[in-house]
Amino acid sequence: MGQSRKQISCPAEITLSVITGRWKLLILQRLYVKVNRSGELRRALRGISEKVLSEELRQLEGHGIIIRRAYAQVPLKVEYSITSLGRRLESIVNAMHQWGTEYLDKM
Repeated sequence: MGQSRKQISCPAEITLSVITGRWKLLILQRLYVKVNRSGELRRALRGISEKVLSEELRQLEGHGIIIRRAYAQVPLKVEYSITSLGRRLESIVNAMHQWGTEYLDKM
């Protein structure tokens, strides 16, 4: 995870460290709906580069939030899906979406 328990002043910091990034929440929202290949994610997330998408996916996988499944075929087929740990973040992501919607409505 990169941080020891002694460096954490609030457990919410862990959550933020896992989901922080320009694209992570958007990636998660797509994966909550269905399993996606990287090309599907890149088309859905306009403006994300292939390099950044790969980095974000690798980080989410490293945290155990998503799983990468590669199929032994030509061309290589790789799919990304949510793990049970990642599924537990769904209510948090949805709450953030709802709060953002309400905030925009008040502006």
